[in-house]
Amino acid sequence: MSAGGLENYKQAMDIYVGPADKEPANYEYNWKASKSIWKYGFETEKLDLPDWKDTCRVLGKKGMAFAEKAIALEPDKPNAYLYYGRNVGIYTDAVSILTALKEGLKDKTQENLEKAYQLDKTFEKGAPIYSLGKYWQLVPWPFMDKDKAMELYREFQKTEFYKDPVNVEARIYMAEILAEKWGDEPKAEAKALLEEALKMTNDKYWQKRANDVLKDL
Repeated sequence: MSAGGLENYKQAMDIYVGPADKEPANYEYNWKASKSIWKYGFETEKLDLPDWKDTCRVLGKKGMAFAEKAIALEPDKPNAYLYYGRNVGIYTDAVSILTALKEGLKDKTQENLEKAYQLDKTFEKGAPIYSLGKYWQLVPWPFMDKDKAMELYREFQKTEFYKDPVNVEARIYMAEILAEKWGDEPKAEAKALLEEALKMTNDKYWQKRANDVLKDL
C-alpha cells in the first residue's frame, strides 16, 4: 500500500469519525467509524511507519469505544463485535499482549469475536471465523489453544470466502501452526499454503510474513 493508499484510508476514517462524534446514537456511523479506524491503524502498522505504535495505541482505543457504542445501539448485529476485536488487535500490537491482558482485554476480545461468530460468521467474507481462530492462536499461554484455532481455520477453508485475496492472512496463520508440527506432512501443507498466499496477494506485508515462515520450513 502506497502513501496515497494510506491517505485514502485516512479520508474514509474522517468521513465516519466526525459524524459519529456528532451523532452518537447513529449505529451506522459508530460501527463504520470503528472499521475505518482499524483499517487506517492496521495499514500504518503494515507500512511500519515510525509512529505506527503511537497511532495504533490511540486509534485502537477509539475504535473499541465506537464499537461499544454501536453494540449498545444494535446488539444483534455482528459488525461492531468484529471490529471491537480487530481494534483490540492493533492496540495490543502497539502496547504488548501483557499490557492488554492487564487491562482486561482478553475476555472482552473473546466475547466480542465469539458473538460476531454466533450472529453471522459469514459477515465480511467470513472474517469472524478466522479472526476467532487468530485469537486462539495468538492469545498467550495458558489461554492459547492452537487446536481450536486450527478447527476454525479448517472451517474457514471450506467456505466460499477462502479463495478471496482479501483473506490471504488465513493461509499464513494456518501455515504458522502447521509449520510447528512434527513430520513432513504438516510442513508440506504449510509450504503449499504459503506458496498459494504469495500468488494471491501483492501486499508486501503479507508477502514478507509468508516468506518469513517459508524460510524456516
